[in-house]
Amino acid sequence: MNAPLAADLLTPFGEDHGPHLSGVYAPVGHERELHDLPLLHGSIPKDLNGVYLRAGPNARFEPHGRYHPFDGDGMVHAAHFAQGRLTYRNRWVQTDGWQEENLAQTSTHYGIRETLKGRSDKRLKDTANTDMVGHAGKALALWYMAGDAYELDPVSLQTLGKSQGILATGGKVSAHAKVDEITEELMFFDYGLEAPYMHYGVLGADGKLKHHIPIDLPGPRLPHDMAITEHYTVLHDLPLFHDAEALALGRHKIRFYPDMPARFGVIPRLGARDSIRWFNFSPCYVYHVVNAWEDGDWVEMVGCRYMPALDAQGQIDPQRTARDVAELVMHARLWSWRMNLVTGACEERALDTAHNVEFPSFNAHLTGRKTRYGYFVNHSEVNTLQWAGIRKMDLHSGATLGNWADDPDHSWYSEPWFAQADQPQSEDHGYVIAFQWNTALQRQTLDIFDARDINRGPVAQVALPTRVPVGFHGCWISQERLARGPAA
Repeated sequence: MNAPLAADLLTPFGEDHGPHLSGVYAPVGHERELHDLPLLHGSIPKDLNGVYLRAGPNARFEPHGRYHPFDGDGMVHAAHFAQGRLTYRNRWVQTDGWQEENLAQTSTHYGIRETLKGRSDKRLKDTANTDMVGHAGKALALWYMAGDAYELDPVSLQTLGKSQGILATGGKVSAHAKVDEITEELMFFDYGLEAPYMHYGVLGADGKLKHHIPIDLPGPRLPHDMAITEHYTVLHDLPLFHDAEALALGRHKIRFYPDMPARFGVIPRLGARDSIRWFNFSPCYVYHVVNAWEDGDWVEMVGCRYMPALDAQGQIDPQRTARDVAELVMHARLWSWRMNLVTGACEERALDTAHNVEFPSFNAHLTGRKTRYGYFVNHSEVNTLQWAGIRKMDLHSGATLGNWADDPDHSWYSEPWFAQADQPQSEDHGYVIAFQWNTALQRQTLDIFDARDINRGPVAQVALPTRVPVGFHGCWISQERLARGPAA
């Protein structure tokens, strides 16, 4: 039975833990499965079949001290489409930390504002709240600070355990692992505080470990994303990482180092440790890549370049840049980086300088292949994680090809994900799916757009009687991939 929306709104925790546990950020307290939801307009397309999964923080117990969105227990919200029917589900990811606190019925861990990964006196919880990836017939819930890969049933959302392929490395996996849907291989990295500071690996289509090597970095780093092409992987070494003095004291504080380049390392997919080649670019941070591909001797990566803050003289302000990144204040522009594997030449250019766009998606069936279309959120310059609209952009020219923002002051979209239509006729033949909370209407919807005509607005808008709190990343797993299941 579909309960009323008001029953799902939690009273914020009594003590003030910062701004991200109330209002649009407040957690929900129930797991639900909802069918036959009312349509505000339109109809659910019959050629949209599969599941949209979106991860995010959903604190279950009152935290110790200051709270950051990265701290909240992972919860997955899912929209499962089957021949014009929709089922909504949400469930916590039952990590080791979640299960420990469930037994204790209280918080037993600390957040990133109060501690640092690796401390035993104030343990940091692997929340598996950052990203979702579909691989080997399962959904993987991943954590940005390199944790376990928790396997979920992609339809029921039941937590099944930990990826045995990742456990075989003896290490962890960061968020933003990449799946080549042609070969069904999964490429991943992790990072840490001890040399060599990064590892890179590949899981086969069967979920088993296929390749794993150390990547030598100059020191401990905080990379967030990576990219793949048909034959290569692109790893990141960026000039935003730990403050050495704070790190020595066991505290989490980041600094931006404007005199250091942003480095991207290109390595063959199954390459040896010494086969990586590094390319230097202007200093920046990169939260999220769109896609990458090979173009003759070149590898091109398109992503959202975090624009460093500038002082009154037009120079990089490292303190403000680090603070903005730490507080998830986005100032990003669509960017292209090109690396020539024969000559060693580098090229970079802004594809668009006007729009603050982030949390990208594209036709993931073409991951690592040349793609033209990307789908982004219009990022608020004021509110943390407010995404006020959806923009379609040309990944070659940077042109805006569609934009929807019917109520930018009050709309809070989730990351929009592209879902390829059954029997697609073009790269953009499909749908863009996103949850939307409207603060003025106090209304939660699931919005479905025709990816070929974003300007038209949602072709279907479903009313949800439960709120979907502000969150992070998602993925789309087609019905064909769901039916295929794990490789033998």
